[in-house]
Amino acid sequence: MHRTLNIALVSASDLDGEHLQSVHVRDLARSLARTDAGHQVTVYARRQDEDARGRVRLGPGATLVHLDAGPARPLTDDELLEHVRDFADELRHRWSGAGRPDLVHAHGWIGGLAACAVARELGIPFAQSYHGVAAAERHAGRQVHPHRDRLEKAIGRGADIVLTGHAEEAGAVVRMGVPRPSVAVVPYAVDSEHFAQAGPAMPHGDRDRLVMVCDDLESGDVATALRALVHVPDAELAVAGGPAREDLENDAVVHRLMLLAKELHVADRVIFLGRLPRKALPKLLRTASLVLCLTPAQPCPTTPLEAMACGVPVVATPAGGNTDEVLDKITGLHVPAGRPAVIGRTVRRLLGEETTLHGYSIAAADRARSRYSWDRIAAETLRAYDRVLPVPEPEPVPEDEAEGAAERVPALAG
Repeated sequence: MHRTLNIALVSASDLDGEHLQSVHVRDLARSLARTDAGHQVTVYARRQDEDARGRVRLGPGATLVHLDAGPARPLTDDELLEHVRDFADELRHRWSGAGRPDLVHAHGWIGGLAACAVARELGIPFAQSYHGVAAAERHAGRQVHPHRDRLEKAIGRGADIVLTGHAEEAGAVVRMGVPRPSVAVVPYAVDSEHFAQAGPAMPHGDRDRLVMVCDDLESGDVATALRALVHVPDAELAVAGGPAREDLENDAVVHRLMLLAKELHVADRVIFLGRLPRKALPKLLRTASLVLCLTPAQPCPTTPLEAMACGVPVVATPAGGNTDEVLDKITGLHVPAGRPAVIGRTVRRLLGEETTLHGYSIAAADRARSRYSWDRIAAETLRAYDRVLPVPEPEPVPEDEAEGAAERVPALAG
């Protein structure tokens, strides 16, 4: 794709936060804008802070625009739905004149709900990314809005193309009724400048360190990791995620996990770090011998990539993005979900095979840089857009050049 596009990215989430969707949308905007074609990318997000500026420069060619739709604070899904019409009205106002984009790409089902109707009304090609569908969230044990399934289906059927992060999500989207030709798999990317093998690391002892990074300690299956640790007597487990560090003592989930660690006699080898800022994650990952991604359903798709980019092999359940990202016996190992004895023995055996571990580390870093770089994922995103954009009309030939070509035809024929 060589033409320069005006691309609109839409999200109802907090684009100033560190959640998966927020980080992805910001980095996608920057990456699309810095391609050779020099696309102009505008991210439209709902204002969630009264002090947030109306326009924020994300990078060359990439801008974040905050729209007023409801109170300027974080809202629940129910509250957001009450203001979807206001959000859509703001988008319509921006896109009806000179600000009309060549393509709209919505992120999340509520952002999609607002953007889909306006894009269809104005005849603008529309792409949708869910970042996890209701069925998968429910399977992972998370609560979902009662109308989400129905609305996701309507958005998907109204989209010109649906971009999914991995094959499992693509299958779920097809099962909800979106035609398979309208579904594209475009993986998540990793910032290989931030997540890299070289750089500072947190202090740690002489034990092999196993690391887990998860937003939700319960659905992240930390309990299975604790039970597996029983079978890896010379290793320690560092867990990042859950509440902020100062709130760990008062968190019910952390309390239950700490009790379990004591019952299993591994409490002296377990460290709960709390939620870490994104900038601190590489420092933690560089201390790891292995990263564990044991969630049985809907795992975070970027954790394995960030570990691999830091040169750390990953032991993962073959679910969600793990299946595509972690190559079994090449960049890490696949293990069965909820089988702590099997997982523990697998980890212990791998830690004892230094040559194998080193080979996995090299392959992991290489795969993260080559397959999941932002340059490559931006290019794949643009190819997906190209499938639904109208074919550009050929540029008119200047009249004097056309006349000259006509005069040369008889001579060439003779």
